[in-house]
Amino acid sequence: MTIQQIDTLIKLPEVCRQAGFGKSAIYEMISTGLFPEPIKLGCASRWSQLEVQDWIARQKRARRVA
Repeated sequence: MTIQQIDTLIKLPEVCRQAGFGKSAIYEMISTGLFPEPIKLGCASRWSQLEVQDWIARQKRARRVA
């Protein structure tokens, strides 16, 4: 039996808080392909909690390699 994680959609202020970057830096990293793109819901943007957490985990792994 596998445990399925529940994904939630989070707003930009929460993305910034978790990632430790301001909104301009987040959007710059998105434009260069270094950060997950938002999901568009009409005119609103939301991010996958699981994708943001995966990005953070990859940053942690990368520091061990460097």
